[in-house]
Amino acid sequence: MIELPVVSTEQRTRRPDWLRVKLPIGENFKKVRSLVDEYKLHTICQSGNCPNMGECWGEGTATFMILGNVCTRSCTFCAVATGRPNEYDTDEPRRVAEAIQLMQVKHAVLTSVNRDELKDKGAEIWYQTVKAVKEVSPKTTIETLIPDTKSNWEALYRMISAGQEVVSHNMETVERLYRNVRPQAKYTRSLEQIRRTKEYGQRTKSGIMLGLGETQDEVLKAIDDLVENGLDILTLGQYLQPTKMHHEVIDFIHPDTFAMYREEGLRRGLKYVESGPLVRSSYHAERHVHV
Repeated sequence: MIELPVVSTEQRTRRPDWLRVKLPIGENFKKVRSLVDEYKLHTICQSGNCPNMGECWGEGTATFMILGNVCTRSCTFCAVATGRPNEYDTDEPRRVAEAIQLMQVKHAVLTSVNRDELKDKGAEIWYQTVKAVKEVSPKTTIETLIPDTKSNWEALYRMISAGQEVVSHNMETVERLYRNVRPQAKYTRSLEQIRRTKEYGQRTKSGIMLGLGETQDEVLKAIDDLVENGLDILTLGQYLQPTKMHHEVIDFIHPDTFAMYREEGLRRGLKYVESGPLVRSSYHAERHVHV
């Protein structure tokens, strides 16, 4: 295989031109921000420092993060706070549903922090949130970006049985880097979760960040593993370091390489691949409902 270019971070003191993003402005952005604040909601757009927040919020869409904004995991790539979460809010499903209804979104993405301290990993709140959204906005399609349930398959099935159209679980990186990037997760366990989700009858989706030091062969093997375990949709994007305390960016991946991965993913059997430097899990998520 031809090795396509990367841009070593040692060769640059700033991000490449292709990683420039628009500042979040506009009336729709202000409206979404107002609703998020009014209903005391959390969004991964804010907690995860998403580079597409201006574009997505400007179009009146957002990815809501349920079960609080403190995670029990300590992944080295993630900007979400780590620690001991507070008690979850049983009224959250209603508030999320009302906000989505007021925003009049056609497609909503829901995600959450990991709640490993909970016996059901937060599955009941997941179930009730999707049900509440469907009740007040029956025409709204939903993607749920769910965490690793640590092989609690009863919790998994509860999470994915509420009527959502897409179930996503991110692999995040290649197998070799799991110990450093996702120390409390297991590569094979996440693959099994995706396989079980597919066997349950759901449309499956996952995401991988690039630029953490992975090789092209490792990325292609991860794609093969995902296809083998029933994945339908894959997103690939550039990892951007949230703070100096997080995992460093090893490489800036060239857009041509992202294009190559897209073609390879489709050739290997994926139904849809979103691949580019600024792609994130929920980017253009509305396109993934009917593939």
